Amino acid sequence: MTYEHCHLCPRECGVNRSAGELGFCGCPGEALVAKTMIHKWEEPALAGNGGSGAIFFGGCTLRCRYCQNAPISSRPVGKPVDAVQLRQMMEDLIAQGAENIDLVTPTQYLPTIHDALKEPLPVPVVFNSGGYERVEVLKELEGKIQIYLPDLKYADSKLAMELSSAPYYFSRTTEAIREMVRQTGPVQWQGEKITRGTIIRHLILPGQVENSLKILDWIGQSFRPGEVLVSLMRQYTPMGNLPAPYDRRITDEEYDGVLSWMFLNELEGFTQEKEAADAGFIPDFH
Repeated sequence: MTYEHCHLCPRECGVNRSAGELGFCGCPGEALVAKTMIHKWEEPALAGNGGSGAIFFGGCTLRCRYCQNAPISSRPVGKPVDAVQLRQMMEDLIAQGAENIDLVTPTQYLPTIHDALKEPLPVPVVFNSGGYERVEVLKELEGKIQIYLPDLKYADSKLAMELSSAPYYFSRTTEAIREMVRQTGPVQWQGEKITRGTIIRHLILPGQVENSLKILDWIGQSFRPGEVLVSLMRQYTPMGNLPAPYDRRITDEEYDGVLSWMFLNELEGFTQEKEAADAGFIPDFH
């Protein structure tokens, strides 16, 4: 796992980031941390009473046009850190009461993260990503990640290209999720907290109910009830000047239809209240 000849994500740009070459993500050959915080707004089974110890990395391997973290994801921003400094950030968050260490958009900096996790932490490590991962890279993380929290955004390849510039998104992401579940096994609980397992997030997009139904069908066909959890999100908030239908929030009818399909597939997990679609829940990155 290296920044040289970079093949960390499915784009496999092959550039030497250590020598200053830039690939699709535009990120340098050093990790950039844009923000650390005790994050109270993750799924309740993750946040617990103490909150997640979130480390938000700058940049991203996707270009989602509706990203709520756009101030830090659309370009590589943040404080440069090495593995020792990153490890200290993790330990500081744990000292503040973090229930876990939540690595948000980590893929482009995995060599640094890998080294920072050489020694186990006393709390679970959460790999919180857009789901667009390489199986070969995930295998190098085995034993270091206790909870995977991938998005599964699109079943439709055309939609993935239009909104995230991500070729072969569905095939690459579903392969990656299978590998995540292989590593973690079924979800494990300690009281009301998850200590190990895979939670698949799906954000319902306005006007794209059919896409959501196909996503839920795949999850239901691929995993036994309770083997993974689904976090069905209705928090889509219009960002920037997007065309219709992406210039509005999802409707009650759209959410209720997808939620019913989740139950028909016997999927367990988390849902969101309508109030979640509010910019006030987006961390302040300034």
